[in-house]
Amino acid sequence: MNELASVANKNRTLVYLRKTWPLHLLLLPALVISLVYQYAPILMSFPMAFREYQPWLGFRHSPWVGLDHFRYLFTYPQSKQVLFNTLLISIMKIGTQLTIPVMFALLLNEVRHMLFKRSVQTLVYLPHFMSWVILGGILTDLLSIQGGLVNRFLGFLGVEPIFFLANGDWFRFTIVLSDIWKEFGFSSIIFLAAIAGVNPSLYEAAEIDGAGRWKQTLFVTLPGIAPIFTVVAALSLGRVLDGGYDQILNLYNPLVMEKGDIIDTFVYRVGLQSGNFSFGTAVGLFKSAIGFVLIVIAYRVAYKYAKYRIF
Repeated sequence: MNELASVANKNRTLVYLRKTWPLHLLLLPALVISLVYQYAPILMSFPMAFREYQPWLGFRHSPWVGLDHFRYLFTYPQSKQVLFNTLLISIMKIGTQLTIPVMFALLLNEVRHMLFKRSVQTLVYLPHFMSWVILGGILTDLLSIQGGLVNRFLGFLGVEPIFFLANGDWFRFTIVLSDIWKEFGFSSIIFLAAIAGVNPSLYEAAEIDGAGRWKQTLFVTLPGIAPIFTVVAALSLGRVLDGGYDQILNLYNPLVMEKGDIIDTFVYRVGLQSGNFSFGTAVGLFKSAIGFVLIVIAYRVAYKYAKYRIF
């Protein structure tokens, strides 16, 4: 019986691979790029986390220190604050990136004037294609306390000028809000596609039953896009330790470092700027390991609740 079951499983695997080999072939370039630019640097730097790396001695002859850098990570004075900042900023970003694109997609779906709809889509997609170097400069000018457009508007309303980029609490708020500005349009594409895939006969049936647009949205559209929302939410777990390196590096300064420093900027500052290469590598390796575990959990959750799998 075991042999028969084994043969049956083998046949099922062969049939599955025969059906999906074109999809695996399409995945190959992305896999090669990921291996070269994502995994190879991690594997090459892996020994550095367990040695006291000294450039003039090289990898092989630098002193072996075992887990000392990881122990030091948990006793380093700023480690807890950096981890808290990362989690707080990431959770706020994930929460807003899940809700606002859905709301925008629902509203845009109700627009019937195609020219206006396409114009709005183009305008909200544009920031996604701009780097944080450019957007950081624009934000610095807009939020400047000396003549910045935002503070001028607040002054018109009788509000005192706000140091958005020099006050820790306002800095976190600015980071989350500017991230929404950059990404909510592009993130809404997947939800617009999901809305377009809802069976039109369900809307016709709801309309016959007397449901207006609001009730059709509640009882047809939202349940229709719920599986995609579950997948996106589950996969977002893998980014819970990514606070947005490019964004924060271009916007933060010593005045907001206590509340704006995240793991990635901490690694850059301590590892590269201060020359503690091994300690910086250990911190980065710790983050990668946690991120990998979270991605595996997210994939399992997505498969369990939304039947999502790559193929």
